[in-house]
Amino acid sequence: MPLCKNANLIFLNFLRDHNMNPWILAIRPKTLPAAIAPVFIGTAMAFGDGLFHGPSAVMALLAALCIQIGTNLANDYFDFKKGADTAERKGPVRVTQAGLIKPGVVITAAIVFFALAALSSIYLIHRAGFCILIIAIASIVSGIFYTAGPRPLGYLGLGDVFVLIFFGPVAVGGTYYTQALEINWAVIAAGLAPGFLSMAILAVNNLRDIDTDRRAGKLTLAVRFGRSFAMSEYLFCIMAAALVPFAVVLITGDHQGIAIASLVGFCAIPYVKAAFTHLDGAGLNKVLAQTGRLLLIYSVLFSLGWVLCSR
Repeated sequence: MPLCKNANLIFLNFLRDHNMNPWILAIRPKTLPAAIAPVFIGTAMAFGDGLFHGPSAVMALLAALCIQIGTNLANDYFDFKKGADTAERKGPVRVTQAGLIKPGVVITAAIVFFALAALSSIYLIHRAGFCILIIAIASIVSGIFYTAGPRPLGYLGLGDVFVLIFFGPVAVGGTYYTQALEINWAVIAAGLAPGFLSMAILAVNNLRDIDTDRRAGKLTLAVRFGRSFAMSEYLFCIMAAALVPFAVVLITGDHQGIAIASLVGFCAIPYVKAAFTHLDGAGLNKVLAQTGRLLLIYSVLFSLGWVLCSR
C-alpha cells in the first residue's frame, strides 16, 4: 500500500534526521512492562510476607528483561524471514524489514540476550533448585520458538496461551519462589492479572496486524476468528485482570487493599472504546502503548495494596 510505504519512509527519515538509535526500536520498550510487572508483583508479595530476598529479585528482573528483549529481537528477525513483516504493516517500523540493522546482527543480538538470561538464571537455579531450571529453559525455548522453527507458537495461534502463562503465573510464581523458597495459591492467582493484561497487549497487536499476518500465513487468533473476536478478547482480558484481586482476597481471606488495583478496569474504558473504534495502525499503536502503561499501574497498585495490608 503506497500510504503505508510513505509512512515508513517518513519515519525512517525522522530517525536519520534525529540520530535515533535503531536498537531502541529493536528492543521494543513499550513491551517491557510485560516483563517488569510480574517480577514487581512477585517481589512485593514476598516482601509483604517477610520473605524478600534482594539478590534474587534483581536477578529475576534481569532474566525477565533479557528474555523479553531476546524474544523481541528474534521476532523481528523471523517475522521478516517468514514474510509477516513487510512495508505494508501498520505497526512501528521493524529494524530487519526496514534495513536499519542487518538480519545477521539482529539474530546474533537475540542469541546474546537469551544467553544473558541463562546466565542470570544460574544464581536463581542455585538458590531455588530444579523447578527454576525448568522454568528458565521453558521460558527461553518458548521465546525462541514463538516465531522460529517450522511450526512457531505465534503462527499457530498459541501465542496468547504462551503470554498468559509465562508472563502471568510462571513469572510471578517464579519470582516469589526464588525469594521465599515456597509457593501458595494466592501467588499463582495473583499472576493471572499481569498474564491477562499482557495477553490484552498481544490482542491489540494481532488486531492491528491482522491483514499482513493473514497474507503471511501467521494464524493468530485474530486471523483465525476475525476482528470482532480480537476486540472481544481485549475486553475480556481487561475485565478478567480487574477481577483477579477479588479472587486473591477470597483465597487469602485478607489483603483487601489489593482491590484498589481493580480500578484499572475503569481506567481502561477509553482504551477499550478505542480498540473497538480505531482500526488504523496509529490508533491501535496508541492503545497498545496505553495498555502497557496500564499493566505497570496495575502492578504498582496491587503491590502497594499487598505490602500495606501485610503490616
